Amino acid sequence: MSDRNCGCNDLLEQYKLYVEMADRVSDRRERTNRFYISLLSALMALIPILQSREMLSPVLLALLAALGMALCFIWYRNLESYRRLNSAKFAVIHEMEKRLPCQCYSREWEMLKRKGYRRLTEVEQRIPLLTGVIFLLLFLVSLYLIIQRV
Repeated sequence: MSDRNCGCNDLLEQYKLYVEMADRVSDRRERTNRFYISLLSALMALIPILQSREMLSPVLLALLAALGMALCFIWYRNLESYRRLNSAKFAVIHEMEKRLPCQCYSREWEMLKRKGYRRLTEVEQRIPLLTGVIFLLLFLVSLYLIIQRV
């Protein structure tokens, strides 16, 4: 009987640790989002500042827009990586829960699915895509301006 309790206690401790690790991945994802939002906001703020000082040429605008698109792509890929990592972690958590008296995360997920819940990462990944579209439009405008000068 004590061997079984020892195994269950070990499993419970591993479970707690693993849930904490999954939570840390979510925290890192949030910090990553803040980093890219700050960086891209600064890049967008730079454009009118340069324009007001008459330092913004169509070529510079194209370069800034290309940089913005590249950052949005990298941000999107980061979010995709975090999504996959968390999905794998929660798959393991669900497996561990099968050996525990209560499968709280599995149950929660079932309830959310029935209510049409959209995963936060699915919604969150739209932000770099939409931001990337803004930079794409800026890039196209800059190309138009470059062509007009030729």
